[in-house]
Amino acid sequence: MIGWLLFYSPFFTSHFCFLAAGVSHDAGAEMSTSDSVGQNDLLIVGPGVLGRIVAEKWQKENPSCKIFGQTATTDNHRELAQIGIVSSLKGSRVDQKVPYVIFCAPPYHSDDYPEHLRVAASNWNGEGSFLFTSSTAVYDCSDNGLCSEDSPCMPIGRSPQADVLLKAENVVLEAGGCVLRLVGLYKMDRGPHVFWLSKGTLDVRPDHIISLIHYEDAASLAIAIMRKRLRGHVFVGCDNQPLSRQEIMDQVNRSSKFDTKFQGFTGTDGPLGKKMENSKTRAEIGWQPKYPSFTEFLGLRN
Repeated sequence: MIGWLLFYSPFFTSHFCFLAAGVSHDAGAEMSTSDSVGQNDLLIVGPGVLGRIVAEKWQKENPSCKIFGQTATTDNHRELAQIGIVSSLKGSRVDQKVPYVIFCAPPYHSDDYPEHLRVAASNWNGEGSFLFTSSTAVYDCSDNGLCSEDSPCMPIGRSPQADVLLKAENVVLEAGGCVLRLVGLYKMDRGPHVFWLSKGTLDVRPDHIISLIHYEDAASLAIAIMRKRLRGHVFVGCDNQPLSRQEIMDQVNRSSKFDTKFQGFTGTDGPLGKKMENSKTRAEIGWQPKYPSFTEFLGLRN
């Protein structure tokens, strides 16, 4: 996401499953979950890039499930139907609650983000898992310091953007759900490196630390968390290999995987980043990333 959660947020924003009947395109309407609810049926609020990868992986593990999606607009409903996601507008209530709900929708399409989390919680039957993908932007660190799951968050009132996320997280935790705070998401054609490459040069600090996680790893971690059926936990998703902006783009240039070369960062002041690590999450969930670092993703040596 470009803007107020720049590159710290999961919101930068085949596969078939059995379809359910009765798709509603009206906000606030009920979305039919058909005659019965399966034990692995899943509702994805915000089936964008991350949500679709979650859907694909979930369907492979649960081929007889039903997957529902709620979106901010109807623009992609036909496309989602082709990959097995039954869609309605965000804010709809399902007529039968489902055992698994994951909320991946960004806050910039919502006038009342916490309320959308409450609606999502109301569509969860309390059995499997309710997971909210939040952002490590909520952590109170801007000096390239080390942060982990239990590091202090910004106090309410300091940052309007962090306030929105923290209030949304509280809704989820009070409902018995879990929170997954993600760092900057990337794949070959999406992520901070793509944005910077398109600019050529940028007037920002080259030594600002960025923590990253590949979209596939974020999806696999989200699924692993949901499978644990935990209640009221906060997790962090990252690859434990933070890099500076300069290091990221040096590796992009060295990889020869892109048509253009990045010219450089020219800034000398401004806030720094944070070095996220998630050893606690990995131990509790039993998860390891497919891509241990951005460097290895590009086929380079650390």
